[in-house]
Amino acid sequence: MTEGELLWTPDPVQAAQSTVARFMRRLAAQGHAFESYEELRRWSVTDLDGFWAAVWEFFDVHATQPYERVLSSREMPGAVWFAGSRVNYAEHLLRHERSAASGEAALVHSSELRPLARMSWSELGGAVRILATQLRALGVRPGDRVVAYMPNIPETVVAMIAVTAIGGVWSSAAPEFGARTVIDRFAQIEPMVLFAADGYRFGGKDFDRADEIRTILAELPTVKHVVWLSYLDPASRAPVEPALAWAELLDRPPVDAATFAYEYVAHDHPLWVLFSSGTTGLPKPIVHGHVGILLEHLKSTGLGQNLNPQSRMFFYTTTGWMMFNALLSALLQGASVVLYDGHPAHPTPALLWQLAADAEATSFGASPTFVQMMQKIGLVPRERFELSRLQSVLLTGSPVTPESTAWFYEYVKRDLWVTSPSGGTELCAGLVGGSPLLPVYAGEIQTRLLGMDVHAWNAAGVPVIDEVGELVVTSPSPSMPLRFMNDPNDARYRETYFEHFPGVWRHGDFIKINARGGCYIYGRSDSTLNRYGVRIGSAEIYRAVEQLDEIADSLVVCLELPGGAFYMPLFVRLADGALFDDALHARIVNKLRTDCSPRHVPDEIHAVAAIPYTLTGKKMEIPVRRILAGTPPEKAASREAMMQPAALDWYVEFAHARAATGSGRQ
Repeated sequence: MTEGELLWTPDPVQAAQSTVARFMRRLAAQGHAFESYEELRRWSVTDLDGFWAAVWEFFDVHATQPYERVLSSREMPGAVWFAGSRVNYAEHLLRHERSAASGEAALVHSSELRPLARMSWSELGGAVRILATQLRALGVRPGDRVVAYMPNIPETVVAMIAVTAIGGVWSSAAPEFGARTVIDRFAQIEPMVLFAADGYRFGGKDFDRADEIRTILAELPTVKHVVWLSYLDPASRAPVEPALAWAELLDRPPVDAATFAYEYVAHDHPLWVLFSSGTTGLPKPIVHGHVGILLEHLKSTGLGQNLNPQSRMFFYTTTGWMMFNALLSALLQGASVVLYDGHPAHPTPALLWQLAADAEATSFGASPTFVQMMQKIGLVPRERFELSRLQSVLLTGSPVTPESTAWFYEYVKRDLWVTSPSGGTELCAGLVGGSPLLPVYAGEIQTRLLGMDVHAWNAAGVPVIDEVGELVVTSPSPSMPLRFMNDPNDARYRETYFEHFPGVWRHGDFIKINARGGCYIYGRSDSTLNRYGVRIGSAEIYRAVEQLDEIADSLVVCLELPGGAFYMPLFVRLADGALFDDALHARIVNKLRTDCSPRHVPDEIHAVAAIPYTLTGKKMEIPVRRILAGTPPEKAASREAMMQPAALDWYVEFAHARAATGSGRQ
């Protein structure tokens, strides 16, 4: 598959009916006429006040106090959005409850413990109001932190919306996180309430978390109340006292929607705290605000993803990833959300496709790694599942190859809008992604997203086109963090994003933007592969190598050596039954030399049992590079933030052997 090959063109009638097309017609009636999406995009990043005011008006944001100015300060960090306004994010998540038909689903959910079921808008809203009222009775006030150690199930959704409805600050960790990983996160924000599930089931195996919860609470002295959910075992009891049972807390009289009082908070009031992966240090506690996230999510779900009340959004995620928060933002458009908790390929690799069919999903989301697994096993979803309602696919979490994009058109559906947004936890949003007005090209992200002033800069800070450069954002956007918690004078925040190019957000990814505006992400720039003075994105190597049938997965790093030299080893996990011999070594070298360039050929290739991943599905390039450079393993990576902690052991032994021999060979 050739990079940039045309795969899909939107139907003109459907494009004209899209939300972004309606938005453009509204703007034209107000004197802002644009002939193309690209003209609209350019206006959105040059007239920030005009664009974001139009988003506020178009989506009819409800505020008990109007804003004084759209953007009071353009400084980064420190931009001030919609000062003076008072809003509530949760109110907007639930405002479609009153217009939804009786029994219409807000959530469609299943797990390895529960069959597919539905929660209506009225059931969701009713549960939120009861829980919010009970939290207020427990003394939770605006600004208090409330955290969850819960699976991706409706109870967690109810808890999140209830907390934010009363102005509490939400944060969550997935139950597969180890105790230390959770403590490293939650201890930084001093929570008042902990929601905890007794365990979860994954891959057919039960995981009791009572011991972990006991350990976590021992190091969170600020927790005054524990809400216990008996999920794994209906008869389970909390490992600490006192504790409140979820079922008892919700077993209260209904709270009238007309009389329930949302907490309308100021423009800079915190909404939630998200955390960076924490694989190479203490996770960064990233604080987002109600108004910034509300405007960004209204824009992204409506103008970007084209969601509406007939949509049903599915994305495979856990509660420890920002995609959980982003998935729930579909409710802002009246769309329903599909939740799944469990192994994505158990008991069958086709599980998620079966779920998408049974749940009648209109949008299917997963990671590129999942797609590569489908490619390897030869699954053809269109032959096995009823996917007539499926309209779009969203791939995110790592760079997407042309082959992965093309796979959907050949094996899933010809008429399908395949998008591959890229953004980050720091923004809880995408920077580049899709538009229903634009064609899809193989391996290419359709466009820079509205309101996101994204550019590729070279090392001198000069914008480049058709060249790989640093992904930078040169103007503020509403969902940029308010701050990091426990970060005096924003020192850590500034160091992370603004130290390299003062006043400009350096995201930490390599990007190429072509002449038509399409984008390519080439992996993390802070895990730079530098060969003979040329920067290489790791994604280029992965794409080439993993096309070989014998290669199931791979990881590449590059170390700077004394005297200006470099050492670039490639690690490959073999497919079942494959043999790593001289012939395969030669095929890998030839593939990289032919598909990429001689600079892409590694110094060495080693077969490994496992490629290390974070819990959010990202290859651990930086920790492996640090270990090979001599950093003690306990400082290079947090094993509790990994999918398979033992996967790192081989690299530690390899580093020791390399140091002992003074070479890269064993």
